[in-house]
Amino acid sequence: MATYQEIRQMWSDVGMDLDKHDGFLNTFPGIYKRIIQPQEGRPDKIDYFSKVVTSVHGRRPYELFKHKQNGGKVFGTYCVYVPDEILLALNGVSTGLCGGDQFWVPGGEKFLPANTCPLIKSSMGSRMDRTSPFCQVADMFIGEATCDGKKKAWEILAQDVPMHIMEVPQMKREKDIQRFAEEIWQLVEIAQNLTGNQLNYDTLAQSIITINNKRRALKRLNRTRQASPVPISGKDALMVIQVAFYDDPIRFAEMTNILCDELEERIIKKEGPFAADIPRILVTGTPMALPNWKLHHLVETSGAVVVCEESCTGTRYFEELVEEDSTDLNGQIMALAERYMKTNCACFTPNQARTEDIIRYAKEYKADGIIDYTLQFCGLYSTESYLLRSALKNEAIPFLHIETDYSEQDSEQLRTRIEAFIEMLRD
Repeated sequence: MATYQEIRQMWSDVGMDLDKHDGFLNTFPGIYKRIIQPQEGRPDKIDYFSKVVTSVHGRRPYELFKHKQNGGKVFGTYCVYVPDEILLALNGVSTGLCGGDQFWVPGGEKFLPANTCPLIKSSMGSRMDRTSPFCQVADMFIGEATCDGKKKAWEILAQDVPMHIMEVPQMKREKDIQRFAEEIWQLVEIAQNLTGNQLNYDTLAQSIITINNKRRALKRLNRTRQASPVPISGKDALMVIQVAFYDDPIRFAEMTNILCDELEERIIKKEGPFAADIPRILVTGTPMALPNWKLHHLVETSGAVVVCEESCTGTRYFEELVEEDSTDLNGQIMALAERYMKTNCACFTPNQARTEDIIRYAKEYKADGIIDYTLQFCGLYSTESYLLRSALKNEAIPFLHIETDYSEQDSEQLRTRIEAFIEMLRD
């Protein structure tokens, strides 16, 4: 484990603004201590993930830094449509770059309109203010064309750092899947040029298994949340999923499975942080990048528990696996395209499959109600909430739509609405 002096030197070596970053270090631990740490009845094996989060700008960025010193390359990614399997197979390491903290929003607003999604502003600010080691250590950023705000932000970021944009088709016809396979082939070419390595069947087969195993571990974790009482809080489960975007995939799968061993024992003993009769909430909508625990905290301090997330920091990230039986490289690329195009982002039209997923999850996780969470100025998910509300009304599933940002200014107003919704579920 690196010393603090070694980590701070690493921050300097990758070009961080240490004075500004000290401001982040003065605020982030307080968020964890206020929201995550005070929880009662936490599983013992959650300790690994807590340590990753509390040292999020230390241990893992230092590992990435050492990977670069040993000749490897680091790719920063912003979306679940970027196939990590390709990067891993070329001896690259991928790491998430999405910002989930209000600290970075003012930095993003220097370049973006104020009425831009806070996730985009936070992500932009973390790079432009030089206050995220993940942004600074990456050799290349990989974005995607899933929304207009991101597409324009990538143009600005491309002036500051090498940037590759993946086109994501907006429909799911056969020709669209083939088109996305072509996008993956283009990523292969670009990543090969950067890493100096050549993609082959054997290395890609192994990387597909590695990333699938991470997904299997997360699926296993999520299945434990179907139990009553729930063996883990929604806040802790979300934290584990958030760590998956940063941690070494092999180590992450191992530690998540160890946690699941404990959770499955808790289910047998009927142990958990909440009573069995507490209202169960399914959260849907926009992603919740680390350390955005705002909604989960409001729900779980208002008399309910979050049992599942239908989002990119939830089931969309790990639900589907890549077919592992392809016999050649072309088959592997097509298997990747097919898997990633099953992800039901609101950028697709029509997107009935997402509604069907939500209804299915509500039944599987025995959800008493659904909270549809949308970040401000996210037109995709805000608009889709209309169709979602109608479909859930037909299924007699209680529904609450919430639109918010990363600040705490509306927390008490949201708490009032959430408490009223939970009280309705009890009645």
